[in-house]
Amino acid sequence: MSIETWLEVGPGVFQGRYDPLDVSVGAVVGPHGVTIIDTLNNPAEAREIIRDAKRRFGQPIVAVANTHAHYDHTFGNQVFAQAGIPIYGHYLVPRHFEQYEKPHLQRIQAQPELEPDKSWDAVELTAPTALLDTAQRVQFGGREIELVPLDPGHTDTDLAIFVPDAGVWFLGDVVEESGPPMFGSGSYPLGWPLVLQGLLERIQETDAVVPGHGRVVDREFVAAQAAKFSGLAEVLSQAHSSGTPPGDIKYGQELRSYWPDEFLRSAAADAYRQLAQS
Repeated sequence: MSIETWLEVGPGVFQGRYDPLDVSVGAVVGPHGVTIIDTLNNPAEAREIIRDAKRRFGQPIVAVANTHAHYDHTFGNQVFAQAGIPIYGHYLVPRHFEQYEKPHLQRIQAQPELEPDKSWDAVELTAPTALLDTAQRVQFGGREIELVPLDPGHTDTDLAIFVPDAGVWFLGDVVEESGPPMFGSGSYPLGWPLVLQGLLERIQETDAVVPGHGRVVDREFVAAQAAKFSGLAEVLSQAHSSGTPPGDIKYGQELRSYWPDEFLRSAAADAYRQLAQS
């Protein structure tokens, strides 16, 4: 794991891009402390965030927010919780942990050779200590931050984080820049475009959007990604209605050039399963 620098993406708001996986970590710096957004993949990486933030900002960390439940954004939570720092997240994170992250973690802890890059031997699954089911505006370190639980999209635990005085959004993996958005582990391909369309009603042309992975983007980028999701959702819905088996779905060149085949197969599996349950 490494970080090159903290990029200031709005007044007093920073993005750190951590390798591997080019994961975004946010820092909202106020006069009385720093709020950290997402905690990376394991306790060692979380401690690296703390060292980097202290060296760069010289302020105590007063709060943490998780953009969603996936391991590369939450498995450092325990370090902050053990330090008594409150962690904010979507109210469904504990359920998602039980369904997805806990079985994955237990499997790799029992057989670390299966995914040696994870370094999960010391991970203790730690849910947010403050669970949100409605939007809230909070004051952390002297900065106002809006925390907005989203409808199911990338997961059913997505939380948008908005810093109003800076015009900066942290959207986790609801938006991705360094690669195409991924499905699986609790994704909702049919709801995802609706989530993005709802966000676009609020995101301004001058706002900065920090994706879960990759460089900072703008409203135009989010709109283009929303259009891709809308096209995919239409294909999946029509295929399901016509009784087309998931493996026989025809996606068209635009979608196939955007998502690899394995991503499209995963999206179809998620969509068909959710349609069968509706």
